[in-house]
Amino acid sequence: MAKHLVIYYSRKGQNYVNGGIKNLSKGNTEICAEFIRDAVGADLFEVDTVKEYAADYMTCIDEAKVELQKQARPELKAYLDNIDEYDNIVVAGPCWWGTYPMAIFSQLEKLDFTGKNVFALMTHEGSGLGSCERDLKKYCKGATVGKGLAIHGADAGVSQSAVAAWAQKIMK
Repeated sequence: MAKHLVIYYSRKGQNYVNGGIKNLSKGNTEICAEFIRDAVGADLFEVDTVKEYAADYMTCIDEAKVELQKQARPELKAYLDNIDEYDNIVVAGPCWWGTYPMAIFSQLEKLDFTGKNVFALMTHEGSGLGSCERDLKKYCKGATVGKGLAIHGADAGVSQSAVAAWAQKIMK
């Protein structure tokens, strides 16, 4: 039987939601990761940076832009050593400047994706999947990158049926 993993980064606290800043007790991507877990029995691995992003959303986005421009690889509190036991991996995150937060790539670059099926899930406020599928093809060498799913962040809490249906379809 196939085993599934969700590698995700999620931001709680201040977030951009439907044109304004709102305080979220749980990040949109974490909500979607949990929907995948519940739908297909996936394991979850949360990407957590050593240096936290600013609590202020606008400052955080500025930090994210600088990281992207420098192609930074923020240090993580913990890393997955390998993904040998998994067949299907969803890489989930918010769309920051058209792709994942750089912390996601800090993790991906340490793994061997040979023979794995990899799928993107991106929460966003209008950017869709951005360039995340292209980026997964670049950083998940040896993987087959399948059809991703974009979830409007403001609708994450009510997206369970859409996320579950997608996960059940792709993870066989």
